[in-house]
Amino acid sequence: MKTVKDIMTKDIKVCTPHDSVTAAAKIMREFECGSVPVCENNKVVGIITDRDIVINVVADGKDTNSVHCHDCMTSDVVTCSSDTDIHECARIMSQHQIRRIPVVENENIIGIIAIGDLAKENIYINEAGQALSDISEHSQFDH
Repeated sequence: MKTVKDIMTKDIKVCTPHDSVTAAAKIMREFECGSVPVCENNKVVGIITDRDIVINVVADGKDTNSVHCHDCMTSDVVTCSSDTDIHECARIMSQHQIRRIPVVENENIIGIIAIGDLAKENIYINEAGQALSDISEHSQFDH
């Protein structure tokens, strides 16, 4: 049985709630990702996505240097533990229509798992593909 800890990304960067959205965007650019966990004392308090920044800051003409992550992040974050089975992880992503899940142990962030990590696992490609299909179908016209 393969678990999240076998395929998660361990070298992650996070933002604090008071970091500017510009700082979050720079992390996204540097690491070629679309979201960054927002943490206080290594505990996940939110997640900010490139879409959050574009829809809630840029489109409103706000200054990305003066808007903080806590102003536009998602605070109701779905997380999993490192021992979560990757089948279950794909199901969680599909159910919540999300592409990335912070991985926590004792409430502290230790990694992140993305739909792409699941897709790389040939055995589970159908589940990951179905999860992505479900996510894309439901999120196409969100917000």
